[in-house]
Amino acid sequence: MEIERRHYLQQLIDKKDDGMVKVVTGIRRCGKSYLLDPLYRKYLLAEGVPSDHIIKFELDRAINRKYHGNAELLERDILSLIIDSDPYYLILDEIQLVEGFEFVVCGLLHEPNIDIYVTGSNSRFLSSDIITEFRGRGEQIHVNPLSFSEFYAVAGLDKTEAWNEYLTYGGMPLIVSKKSDNEKAAYLKDLFEQTYFRDITERHGIKRSDVMDTLVNILASSVGSLTNPQKIFETFKSNGEKELSLNTVISYLSFAEDAFIVKKALRYDIKGRKYINTPQKYYFADLGLRNARLNFRQQEESHLMENAIFNELVMRGYNVDVGVVEIREGSKRIQTEVDFVCNLGGNRYYVQSALNLSSPEKTIQESRSLNHISDSFKKIIVVKDRIKPWRTEDGILVLGIIDFLLDETLMER
Repeated sequence: MEIERRHYLQQLIDKKDDGMVKVVTGIRRCGKSYLLDPLYRKYLLAEGVPSDHIIKFELDRAINRKYHGNAELLERDILSLIIDSDPYYLILDEIQLVEGFEFVVCGLLHEPNIDIYVTGSNSRFLSSDIITEFRGRGEQIHVNPLSFSEFYAVAGLDKTEAWNEYLTYGGMPLIVSKKSDNEKAAYLKDLFEQTYFRDITERHGIKRSDVMDTLVNILASSVGSLTNPQKIFETFKSNGEKELSLNTVISYLSFAEDAFIVKKALRYDIKGRKYINTPQKYYFADLGLRNARLNFRQQEESHLMENAIFNELVMRGYNVDVGVVEIREGSKRIQTEVDFVCNLGGNRYYVQSALNLSSPEKTIQESRSLNHISDSFKKIIVVKDRIKPWRTEDGILVLGIIDFLLDETLMER
């Protein structure tokens, strides 16, 4: 089965031969290596690039262990394969295994006919600041787990069945090949425990792995809810954890973010046009991973749907914040929330997630914050129901979640 990752493949195509190192990042097992080979390799071959001008080193193979402690040998062997002045495409998979790999990559940038692509699969390489390793000569292509549209294309299910499956087990690519619910659950739990936690623990020398474990569970339970390090710290204290410091909680949160397990959404005061430092919301990179942390309990569809919308908007390239709108009712000032304020270039959308608009009263409730925004940017409510796009009396566009996830153009209606 071939899963087309067109969104990311196009980014590689657009950046081809631009003189920069293409750094493919993303949570482990989300398909970074697969994107480069076979998908990008097939594109290069179709464009007429000779196969011997596509060089790949899989540095996690035993035959290549000789390079792990000898970066100079790796550079020499790469250069020995460059036998003419035609363009070469170099893929370095699991490059973080080579001590001093940064010097190899930066050195190869001096070669005028080598286009470099690197990927890796541990916390150090997955760190969100990896681009700094290449001294301004690198650009990041961030790969996410399968979007719903990618999942639906290969799942072999109807839209409703695919949505229910996606809400439960998420979009890690290997999930598609797992046959039973038990297999899927076991895979996701093992991935968290044996891969993500191990990477984070080894990179940062974490001594309180139990705290890290509990912290991730707290984040999983609070998807769609406002929280902050202080609130999480108080939760630990109320459970009898006396030796833990607030700084430790802050550090552990940053470790989870750097490994792309979760992403933070800041609060933005829409009328005041400023960010509010705290609290924030945290969303999981993959719904299945989130559910696995809680043993597939606490599967509130409203929160999972909100997480899915957030991930989709981020994948589409938007900068996504949580909006705050202050409303005056008589002498009172009430803060209301817009789930997502989405910016891309000069475009902005306000997006609200709601299970349904089953009555006029419910429509008024879900539209309340949107109707108190005075600018002219488009306002959208995404609902669970399978519906045709329609507009409320106030002009708010209402979309069904499945159609919203499958068709990017609907936001333009």
